[in-house]
Amino acid sequence: MANETTTLNVAKRDIEGSRANRRMRRAGRVPAVIYGGGADPLPISVDARELRHALHASGAVLELSLDGQTTNAVLKDSQWDPVRGDTWHVDFLRVRMDVAIQATVVLELTGVEEAAGASEGGVLEQQLRELTIEALPGDIPESVTHDVTALALNESVHVSDLTAPEGVTIVDDGELVVASISLPRLEVEEPEEGDTEVVGEGEGEALAAEGADASGQPETGGAGDGDQPDTTSE
Repeated sequence: MANETTTLNVAKRDIEGSRANRRMRRAGRVPAVIYGGGADPLPISVDARELRHALHASGAVLELSLDGQTTNAVLKDSQWDPVRGDTWHVDFLRVRMDVAIQATVVLELTGVEEAAGASEGGVLEQQLRELTIEALPGDIPESVTHDVTALALNESVHVSDLTAPEGVTIVDDGELVVASISLPRLEVEEPEEGDTEVVGEGEGEALAAEGADASGQPETGGAGDGDQPDTTSE
């Protein structure tokens, strides 16, 4: 459970556009905003290294410290550099510790290699990797786990089969398939272009000759008029 908060120092920032944000990132700070809780959105910035450590150490709740005052918040959204992996921007949502909120957590499956269906040649496929849950901010888990050791061949696990930690409610539809075990699909190779059998010239001539013999007709025209036998009597 994320029953402990991690303090993160933040600073106010002026909204000056993308160029100012790039300068801020080069200086090792990440642009951010905190909103919700009945208050106006507040543009802030945070040290990039401290942000990484805070997100790694905390579960769900962060204690944002600004000018000697603290605010409980959760990370609501983040943008990343797809190449370098650096954080571009983060959104924080103000929360009250006594009011339940919805959050997305990772769904982890255990016993995958020992699953009963795997010993029968089946392959496990996990269709759902994240869950939407509802809980008090201090009760939000880092992940929800489910043991699939007993999962047999051609069987499936649904959201309704999962057991949430105490104080946590799974919001997702109970009919959603979490994982299933089935035999590997066999791929049938299609013939490539150019593989079609072509009748050779010799075979074509032989087939033509057979066709002529079967009809009782000569293969081509007979002898010419000059070759006919003379039947006129003297």
